[in-house]
Amino acid sequence: MLADALEHLVRGLVSRPDEVRVADKDLRRGRILEVRVDPSDVGKVIGRQGRTATALRTVIKSLAGRERVQIDFVDVDRPRRGR
Repeated sequence: MLADALEHLVRGLVSRPDEVRVADKDLRRGRILEVRVDPSDVGKVIGRQGRTATALRTVIKSLAGRERVQIDFVDVDRPRRGR
């Protein structure tokens, strides 16, 4: 339900809604919702100074209640750095 709600909200923000993907992963320390969008829409989802991303996190956390949920906005253009 949370992944569907987040996907619905993000689709309303972007110019390419068919490219929106939300992966729901259950881990020991809680759930992680990974949001992937078209690279041209990343700025729209993050917003100025991260305000849109913060608002999305607030809405989803309020829907989750006591369940621990983390939202990650994945940038597919940048390769992950090794440690």
